[in-house]
Amino acid sequence: MKSVLRILQATRELNRYYLGIIVCAVLTSATALLSPFIIKGATDTVVAYLGGDQSRGVDVIIWFAVAYLAAQLFNTLFSNIGGYLGDVMSQKMRTMLSVRYFEKLLVLPLSYFDEELTGTIISRLNRTIMEITRFIQMFSNTFASLLITTVSVLVISGIYYWPLAVLLIIIFPVYFWLTSRTSVKWQVWEGEKNKDIDVASGRFNEVIGQIRVVKSFGQERRELGLFRKLFFRTVGTTAQQSRYWHKMDIYRLAFLNIVFFILYLIIFVRTMNGDFSIGDMVLLIQLMGMAVQPITSLSWVVDASQRAIAGSKDYFEVMERPVDARALELTRGEESAQKPREIRAEVGEELIRFNNVTFGYEGEDDVLHGIDLSIKRGEKIAFVGESGGGKSTLMALLEGLYDPRSGSVTVDGMDIVDGDLEQLRSQIGMVFQDASLFSGTIAENISYARPNASEKEIREAAIKANADKFIRGFKDGYQSIIGERGLKLSGGQKQRVSVARAILKDAPILILDEATSALDTKAERAVQKGLDELMEGRTSLIIAHRLSTISAVDRIVTLRDGRIDEVGTPAELAVSGGIYAELLGLQSGSKADKKRLKNFDIVG
Repeated sequence: MKSVLRILQATRELNRYYLGIIVCAVLTSATALLSPFIIKGATDTVVAYLGGDQSRGVDVIIWFAVAYLAAQLFNTLFSNIGGYLGDVMSQKMRTMLSVRYFEKLLVLPLSYFDEELTGTIISRLNRTIMEITRFIQMFSNTFASLLITTVSVLVISGIYYWPLAVLLIIIFPVYFWLTSRTSVKWQVWEGEKNKDIDVASGRFNEVIGQIRVVKSFGQERRELGLFRKLFFRTVGTTAQQSRYWHKMDIYRLAFLNIVFFILYLIIFVRTMNGDFSIGDMVLLIQLMGMAVQPITSLSWVVDASQRAIAGSKDYFEVMERPVDARALELTRGEESAQKPREIRAEVGEELIRFNNVTFGYEGEDDVLHGIDLSIKRGEKIAFVGESGGGKSTLMALLEGLYDPRSGSVTVDGMDIVDGDLEQLRSQIGMVFQDASLFSGTIAENISYARPNASEKEIREAAIKANADKFIRGFKDGYQSIIGERGLKLSGGQKQRVSVARAILKDAPILILDEATSALDTKAERAVQKGLDELMEGRTSLIIAHRLSTISAVDRIVTLRDGRIDEVGTPAELAVSGGIYAELLGLQSGSKADKKRLKNFDIVG
């Protein structure tokens, strides 16, 4: 019950729907309860008439028939109004819970997504919310009706013959107790089954998203086997779960059958003894039939409630996770125009500061140690180091995607831990090593950071990124659909669209995380020319893929084991004997030396 109340509390905006559904359920039950009394009256009238009482004839029977018709029509009307309200309520609830879930995911720290499979997150959205809404709709539609029916049957039965009411009162707690005992074990199995389904769904989503990799490596059999194993395991779990549930159901129903045998026997015997009229007997038989529904529905209610409780645990576990409070503003209010505030630092003054920064991913050892670095406005800084040395992590800290374990990161005097994330990120343009495109058109992807950009601005950005020519080669040009994650584009094409996106954003700070890594030499030169124009007068942080792109920067920062090893100009570091000098030596050395360059994510 606590979980049900928690769900209702979380959706209290729907209270007027709940109230309307309950009112309709009350009226539906009331009209349903009228029918046995009408039939009782009609039965007694017919028996009396056949017995020689001519005072009540066919005209009275007609009125009973009219009353019965009216009761049934009103019952139909109220039940359908309640059904309509239930349908709308459940969809509103699903929408409400889904939007809240999505909003919550958007403001969770990035560390949450480091631990969860995308498909598992999606599966949880579909499974848990569907189970919650289905149960609340059922609960709203049936609870009031079952309660009214139960109380009415008990009262009426008690009026006619109190032992009937006593026997009915015994049935409810015993049946509920048996059902509750069953549901405890049932819920454990349900949790195991949900876990397997979520893992399988997560893997399914991952495989479909990486279908080219799966096919290229010939891993269809392996992936299908894993998927089949997880889902077939749910069959075994369901078999255990269902076997236990239905075995207990036999005990429950056997107890129910015995008690109702006694009830009907009492009614028949007392009627034969003249204590009940034929109409009374018909009335009581119908009431006993009505009493069966709420009793047997207990099983259904408990079954649905256990599914909802299991689902709500997963849902509320996510909803209770601590959020990045700064990110909340990014999901509220009007959509930002993405206009950064004016930077106060003058050219040549400190703009970015890493102050003794230490960082490690959740549950892992530190990957950055005591990073102390000042970057001036307008500087071009290249970061060089072995793969996994912390270059991309350092950029993630600058974007406010993670918070340092110690130390601070400031941009134009604003500490990113306490600052305005929207303003911070509006000042940073980013080109990822992975192009990270969305389904939709090419134009939509280029204008992702500036949705209101004109067609002219979009094309100018594409021209600078050397993308215009291949875009216009498509049948629909800039309105061409590129598929999920840019499926229809080559690696180089996707990267050029990504570069165009950064160019269009026109942010004062640029992060180029191996921005030209997927381009051939000719395309790289064309894109690099556009990037050189864009970097002019801007602060640029470059994780380099080729040594040729490093030579033109103002300073190089080399990282070794998560620590800054050297900082200096290309000329200074070329003769320092450090990492950069080593790379230059490898570049001009043997094939074996050039092969070692790959450890640094660098090629000549």
